[in-house]
Amino acid sequence: MHGTSAYSEPAQPATYEEKIKRSVFIANVQACHDEEEAREFLTRISSQHRDATHNCRAYIIGENEYFSDDGEPSGTAGRPILNAIKRAGLVNVMVIVTRYFGGVKLGVRGLIDAYGETAAKALDLAGKVERVITCRVSVAFGYEAVGTVTRLLESAGGINASWEYGESVSVACDVPVNAYEGLAGELDELTARGIIASWEKTS
Repeated sequence: MHGTSAYSEPAQPATYEEKIKRSVFIANVQACHDEEEAREFLTRISSQHRDATHNCRAYIIGENEYFSDDGEPSGTAGRPILNAIKRAGLVNVMVIVTRYFGGVKLGVRGLIDAYGETAAKALDLAGKVERVITCRVSVAFGYEAVGTVTRLLESAGGINASWEYGESVSVACDVPVNAYEGLAGELDELTARGIIASWEKTS
């Protein structure tokens, strides 16, 4: 995710099927967050299509990339699938393109186009949902500072706030990582001025 605070994953699983020169290509898309999920997905698809000629695939999980031509000529299947994922701007995703050979050879260019375009169409069907990388920040303060702290956290994009009220007030919320440094500076200043009692990054 290369240092950004937001990334996109598939919004839903998707399947796309197309017949190209008598070969049937079936692309399946699923969100995968670790290699174990990727293996389980491959096992399931391979089982469903155990009679297929090839189950070519690629994934991007976090910043890790992988692809396999699964017996197709080198560079004609896995790499085009991976490139389709990159063009879609997705991470934490695996695409498996199953081929049932129809007796007509497609050639190198034909294979690259078939695998890449089938993967791209399945990714379009899956759609995308944006996720935000956050860290958890907790702040303790007196009642007189509720408005100040609330405005500060809201301006930093804080979400999922959890408030506790007693003799004093405390709040914990998730803050986008790219807003954390600026927020930390402002919280340090409020602490130094005695407007809040303390704060900490908890995750």
